Amino acid sequence: MSLPYDGQAVALELDCTALPCPMPVIELARHLADVEVGELIAVVAMDAAAAVDVPAWCRMKGQDYVGADVTDDGVPRYVVRRRS
Repeated sequence: MSLPYDGQAVALELDCTALPCPMPVIELARHLADVEVGELIAVVAMDAAAAVDVPAWCRMKGQDYVGADVTDDGVPRYVVRRRS
């Protein structure tokens, strides 16, 4: 699922549904360079802490937390815009 954000689709979606905390944020950090600056990367995670961890990671790392939505299966998805 790639919902547009400000007319922009998600370039890469990471399936972290089976990963416990803090692995979704670690996967985000590992794969950030897989998208170009300005593109969107999404983390799909069942881990309840991801709702706090992803925005906090973005603040610490100078990336843009765009927001959250849900997949067609109802799993939370956290969207980040790469800034650097």
